[in-house]
Formats: sequence, structure tokens, C-alpha cells
Amino acid sequence: MVEQWRQADEIISQVTVYSTEDNDPVTIKTVSHDVRCIGIGTDAAVFTLDTLPGYAFKVYSDMAIEKKDAEADVYERLRGSDFFPHYYGKGDKYIVISYESGITLLDCLLQGIPVPEQVILDVEEAREFVRSKGLNPRDIHLKNVLMQDGRAKVLDVSEYVKEGYDKRWEHLVWAYHTFYSGISEVKVPSWILDTIKKWYYKLDNSSFNLEEFAQRVSQLFSKWKS
Repeated sequence: MVEQWRQADEIISQVTVYSTEDNDPVTIKTVSHDVRCIGIGTDAAVFTLDTLPGYAFKVYSDMAIEKKDAEADVYERLRGSDFFPHYYGKGDKYIVISYESGITLLDCLLQGIPVPEQVILDVEEAREFVRSKGLNPRDIHLKNVLMQDGRAKVLDVSEYVKEGYDKRWEHLVWAYHTFYSGISEVKVPSWILDTIKKWYYKLDNSSFNLEEFAQRVSQLFSKWKS
């Protein structure tokens, strides 16, 4: 029996994703009104089809096509965990996973939607599961975690095959326990989050002081509220 998602192969194969060497978000070209883009990264974009609403198709640029098989392998190894989308298969330039509804943690901040601690605990458990499969749970951040009925679903496993200690999630957990309660129902302007992101990326990891960075962020919030 042919998998249902293969009905989309001809349409998805006509989607073109372009990336650059500057690590900017990809640009896309589609030829069908049935195709909807629901996410854009630096290597790929994610699409859904009106005719097959239960699936999400992650299409890679030609420059990043080698990452397709690596990510497919990661999803295969993560089978059995409810913390990640279900993996169905792959085409020439895409992989197919389950479409996951919900709201990202980033959008929770933008819209003032409280994030319960259970979401944080779920991500921690998901990371342990990843490690148990011999993988490295890197690149988990606000845009890569969905909240679904108060529980977490982790998206984008493309970097789990890379080495290196990525502290992004640990820093977010620290921020959650340190001062999130004061802004949990506040609609945080996007410019504030963009500013914090830029500061974070410019940090020198060898001399990074979390307390000093938090103080700088607190001052930014104080100026905004005043």
C-alpha cells in the first residue's frame, strides 16, 4: 500500500527553496495555491497541503540538501517518543513529518500567553530521551518548542547529529525560573526579543556571565515599561 503522503510528491517537488551562505532565512517559490508555508529556517522551509492536512513537508535548499538524510535518520532514531513529530518518510528534497498544531514559546511571549512549568519539564525529558539514543539535543529554543494543551512538542531535530555543548536551552530554563513569572502575561514587543537575541549571539562564550546578561535584559525591560 502506497503511503498517503506520496500523493503530494509531484506538488512538493515543484516547491523551490533558496538559501545563502550568510545564514539568512531561506526564500521560497511555490507553484500551487494548495501549498502553504508554515515555517522558514536557514536551510529549509516547512509546508502543508490543503488536501493532506495531517502532514508537514520540510523542503531543503540545494545548498543544504545533504542535511535531509541526516535529519531523517534522527527522526528514525527518535521513533516512539511523543515529544517529537512523527516521521513518515522522505522524497528527493524533503522529509515528511506529522503536522503539529500549537503555539511556539516565542509566540507565547509575544501574545502574553503563560507557559506552565510542565512545558519546561517536558523539554527536559525530551532532551534526556535524545541523549539515550546517542544524539545531542542542540538548538532547542523559543521557536523550536510548541505548546499543545499545556504540554511540549519539540521541533527541528536537524542539529542533533552535531557535537558541541549548546547551552541555549539551559539559559532559557534559567530565565524562566529567575524572572519569567513577572512577564508571563505581558505581551512582549518583538523589538525587545530581537534586541535580546542580537545581544545573545554577540556574547563571548568564554567569558559569558549569566547574571550580568540578565541584569542588562532587566534594564531593557525597565526602560520599555517606564
